[in-house]
Amino acid sequence: MFKKILIANRGEIACRVIRTARAMGIKSVAVYSEADAQALHVQEADEAVCIGGAAASESYLVIDKILDAIKQTGAEAVHPGYGFLSENKSFAEALAKAGVAFIGPPANAIESMGDKITSKKLAAEAGVSIVPGYMGEIGDADEAVKISNEIGYPVMIKASAGGGGKGMRIAWNDEDARQGFQSSKNEAAASFGDDRIFIEKFITQPRHIEIQVLGDKHGNTIYLGERECSIQRRNQKVIEEAPSPFLDEKTRKAMGAQAVKLSKAVDYCSAGTVEFIVDSDRNFYFLEMNTRLQVEHPVTELITGIDLVEQMIRIAAGAKLEIKQKDVSINGWAMESRLYAEDPYRGFLPSTGRLVRYRPPQEGTRGGVTIRNDTGVYEGGEISLFYDPMIAKLVTHAPTRTGAIDAMSGALDNFHITGIRHNIDFLGAIMAHTRFRDGAITTAFIDEEYPDGFAGAPANAERLRVLAAIAYVVHQKQMLRAAKTSQVMAGHRHHPSEALIALLAGESFTLAPDKAGVLVDGVVVRLQTDWTPGDIFFHAALEHGHSSVAVKNLVQGYRLTGGGTAIDIVVCTPETQNLFDYMPERTDDIGGAALLCPMPGRVVSIEVAVGQNVKAGDALVVVEAMKMENILRAEKDITIAKILCGVDDKLAVDDIMMEFE
Repeated sequence: MFKKILIANRGEIACRVIRTARAMGIKSVAVYSEADAQALHVQEADEAVCIGGAAASESYLVIDKILDAIKQTGAEAVHPGYGFLSENKSFAEALAKAGVAFIGPPANAIESMGDKITSKKLAAEAGVSIVPGYMGEIGDADEAVKISNEIGYPVMIKASAGGGGKGMRIAWNDEDARQGFQSSKNEAAASFGDDRIFIEKFITQPRHIEIQVLGDKHGNTIYLGERECSIQRRNQKVIEEAPSPFLDEKTRKAMGAQAVKLSKAVDYCSAGTVEFIVDSDRNFYFLEMNTRLQVEHPVTELITGIDLVEQMIRIAAGAKLEIKQKDVSINGWAMESRLYAEDPYRGFLPSTGRLVRYRPPQEGTRGGVTIRNDTGVYEGGEISLFYDPMIAKLVTHAPTRTGAIDAMSGALDNFHITGIRHNIDFLGAIMAHTRFRDGAITTAFIDEEYPDGFAGAPANAERLRVLAAIAYVVHQKQMLRAAKTSQVMAGHRHHPSEALIALLAGESFTLAPDKAGVLVDGVVVRLQTDWTPGDIFFHAALEHGHSSVAVKNLVQGYRLTGGGTAIDIVVCTPETQNLFDYMPERTDDIGGAALLCPMPGRVVSIEVAVGQNVKAGDALVVVEAMKMENILRAEKDITIAKILCGVDDKLAVDDIMMEFE
């Protein structure tokens, strides 16, 4: 067995590999860019080596710098994680030439399966069903449009060397195909150093289901069930679960058999994932094979009890698989939520900055429910614009799917992050969504359920009454505390008012104390809590279940966050409520006369010129942030008066990019 391994990656996956290496008694070496000098994976590793500048192209993607770090530390093997060099054939070959083990598949498997064009051809030869498409290289946008018309819209434009949703676009017409082709090429070049593109038919209403495989160097290959990854935004997975609520045992075995057949066809060894698109009739089509550890591997680990990183290390060291196909069983249900540094209330724009507060829920197993949080950040650390915006992967496991969802909802409600924007509310809203809970999902779920963007989970009347009651208790406890500590109030006792009003979500509720809880519009909301002023979370035992919300004091009132939404609540007297009618409404309208940069990022291209008349929906600027290209479009018909930015300019949030007439 290896004595020391180097992890050629960063963030949560580097920390994940370090954790298993430590458990196996193996020393770990971290590599880091100048931007990651204080990163968590650097702190957790036994050794760490700086390999260059902040941009991945100056550090994590430079093979020679990784090799130099290996020489400095004497590492015997390299785990690539996912992304970066994990599916780079040249990297695996360079390690082999240096006599260093690659904790992954052989170079020939990376070449054939890591390249989506080649992999589809091999899959077809092996008798695996594939999606119709054009597998040759595409030279330019005109050719992309021609091919798209031949296949028939809609089509999926994809990077041949891609993964993680990078370099992918859906085209519904010629304009989409032309624009998507160029953006996909740009993203592919920036993320993988390979800008080749292919096009295939986009199957509407599909489910994205993948099979986890394990193969050793002795010809043994097994599959470890499936993962459902249909909840996606911009082709980036958001929520994954295992097993799938859609598959039956017959389809599971058929998909597993095809995944094993394909793996053996390329002499695959290590952990890998064969991804399929599955239609409503459970017909499945090969999508791609990822020759690396997947981001969502924890859900498979939790339902099978198998540490995939440990198996990868043992396989790379030449060990035989001790697990037979008959030994693999699916136990319970696991759910994974990807926490991203983005603002779902503002079109999921990326967010960067310091994590002022980072308080995840407690990990461990209690009452048959497991909570696991894989992360590469810490309180006080920075979220950089140079890398993927993932903050953490929150994973829950329970005996049933409903139990895993409920556990996830509770864990999200007890995850506290401040300093940057994040998508916890969005994840919580999905967990509460009836369609998701019923398992009636496709890859179009987010587009269909949030066509106008995300504005928080809807709150029914019962939920609003509970929030009003919580705000009442918070208000009374804070008033009581103020009364006890105020010299002005010395000698006086605080008495809860008999007549208070809660203003929230455009509605008002009358509030009064009750022996069992709070009277809200005459309805008793029974709740018990040990919350005290200063606590981040308000945990309440209700008549039917529990509720957890984060409490934040506002200049006027409170913000209660939980259950997929954040709601501002004012608790006041009826007299004060009457005064609100005289308060002017705040407006942040700047007249639509300028385009402000909605995120920190780099200007990739400017699509218009001064004096040009632009129609609503036309592209204005393309901005790259966190390895993704974002097209900023005109919201209405305008004329360009001034352009105040240039290509390659690095902009901050709200920097003025253009002015309009």
